[in-house]
Formats: sequence, structure tokens, C-alpha cells
Amino acid sequence: MSEPLGLLLVDKPGGVTSHGVVARARRALGTRKVGHAGTLDPMATGLLVLGVGRATRLLTYLVGADKEYLATIRLGQSTITDDAEGEVTQAVGARVVGTEELDAALGELTGDIRQVPSAVSAIKVDGKRSYARVRAGESVELPARPVTVHSLQRGEPRPATAPGGTAVTDVEVVVECSSGTYIRAIARDLGAALGVGGHLTSLRRTRVGAFRVDDSVPLDSLTTAAPGSAGEFLLPLGPACRAIFPGIDLDGALARELRYGRPIPPVPDEGIWAAFDEEGGVIGLVQNREGRARPVLVLDPA
Repeated sequence: MSEPLGLLLVDKPGGVTSHGVVARARRALGTRKVGHAGTLDPMATGLLVLGVGRATRLLTYLVGADKEYLATIRLGQSTITDDAEGEVTQAVGARVVGTEELDAALGELTGDIRQVPSAVSAIKVDGKRSYARVRAGESVELPARPVTVHSLQRGEPRPATAPGGTAVTDVEVVVECSSGTYIRAIARDLGAALGVGGHLTSLRRTRVGAFRVDDSVPLDSLTTAAPGSAGEFLLPLGPACRAIFPGIDLDGALARELRYGRPIPPVPDEGIWAAFDEEGGVIGLVQNREGRARPVLVLDPA
């Protein structure tokens, strides 16, 4: 029986860690060779891209892919974690939020910006995770880093009442952004710009690069599949590579050269390209260097 191989698109439910999803996938597929292309917080739901078998070698090209999220921001309250799981640190309230003021603040958070990550992020400070330092009672100040928010679209603001009776306003937003963007930080910064505080109450990742959550499998479907059948949920290497990279088709002689790790004629443009044989199977990844397309990764060697 061949080892499972391909990408696995999972719709992660809330309350489960990304590591927990990987562990369940390993059990369902009967292999330890499973990795992910970027975590989601336990409270978040949505698309988690897993690599299985040799497909784990593709994950490095997905970690930096653009993402899309559907989020709900609560204006009028700040929390220590910038999301609903943390203790409320400020409750100014925000029953009425002017749409012009809201749009102006959202506009300032769009484009190429410098963003201070949430203090409870997994970023290491002197060898220790920032969130661990915060939970230990330390004060952590992380430096701003460049990110790109390609698009930040909002729904209609909705008045609500938070636990404890504070009048707040909830705003649903769709965020398209570069890898490394913290949606919790957007919620925090939006609230700060409006002078009322803000935090994230829900987060769902809807896209990673070319892959959408609509094409994913619910975690329960994966873990309740009949023994030996979970592999049916895998996206094979060929279609996976065609979705991630531009592609070039090789004849038999050139396919053979690449399978031996030898360079081939240059591909039409810069960047990483996927090379396919005459049957449509992916051979590997190539990139132009010194006038030739040279192998970056050979997935189907001779």
C-alpha cells in the first residue's frame, strides 16, 4: 500500500489547535509525515492547509502566500489578548459609530503599513514566546513590522450589548492581506483610532493563496472516515502544483533530464515554475539561473 501523498485542505473548527488538527490527520491517514502551512489560533476557524508525505516540501511556498479572512470586530471594549478570549482591560462603550469616521480609520489600516503584532502572538522575545511572557505577567512591547493589507471591506455596523451591559458596536470585515498580518492587531488598532478600543470576537480564514475554504473538508469528516479511506480527501501533487505555481510541460527528453536533476531550457518568466511530464504528472520545481531553468525541488526523481 502506497504512502498517502498530497495536500489536505481542512476546515478547522473553533476550540482546536492547529497542532491538534495535524495530529488527527496523522491518525486518519496512518502517517507521521504531515505538516501545516501556517497556524490558526484555537478560537479561529477556517482553512488550514496540510502537506502529506513528500507534499510537505511544498509548504514552504505556501507559508508566505496571501490570506483572506472574515472577521468580526467589537468596538467599545479592549482586551489583553486583542480577542474575545482575553480579559477586558477597557470598556469605554461604543453604541454609535459614524460610518465616515469608521471608513477613514479602516482606510488608514489599508495598504502597506507598519503593524505592531499582538503581545500574545507566538513571536519569540529573547528565546521565549511573547504570549508566554504576557501570561506570566510581563509587559511586552513588540516592534512594528511591515505588512500589506490589500483590501479591508466592512459590513454594516451593528449595535450590541456585551456581557456586563456595555453598549458596543460589532463590525464584520473581509480582510485580504499578506502573510504575517495579525487580524487581532487590526481590531485593536481600529478601536484605538476611533478612541473606543476594539477586539476580535470571531475569525475565519477563507483563503490561503489559490486555495479556498469552500474546497476544504470538515475535520469531523476526516476523522470519522472509514479506515483507509481518508486518503480520498487529498489533493494530488499535480493539481496542487498547478494551483500554486505557473506551469511548463516538458517532452520526454527534457522530463528525463529534470528527473536526473539537470538544468533545462529557461522558463518564460522569473520565479518558481512547476514542470510537468507528458502525462501531466509533476516532476519538480525550477527557476531560471545563469540562462537555464535549474531544479529547485525534484518531486519525481529518476
